[in-house]
Amino acid sequence: MAAPNRSGLVEYVARSLVEKPEQVTIAESHGRSGVSIRLHVAADDMGRVIGKDGRIAKAMRALIRVGASQGDRVSLDID
Repeated sequence: MAAPNRSGLVEYVARSLVEKPEQVTIAESHGRSGVSIRLHVAADDMGRVIGKDGRIAKAMRALIRVGASQGDRVSLDID
């Protein structure tokens, strides 16, 4: 079975939220501790991606965890 496209999902959601979608970049790295996804957005759009009290960021993290295979660790870092 093919690995889920976690980065694509995060990129789609982030580009939908921000005012400068051309500045959204994603980097995915695999390591011993699992998969790490790094999302970079423009400084002006940071609040839109994080959301009030971090609600949007928490929802994005929940989405990628649901899509992860059982036992996989996936983390999302926003900068």
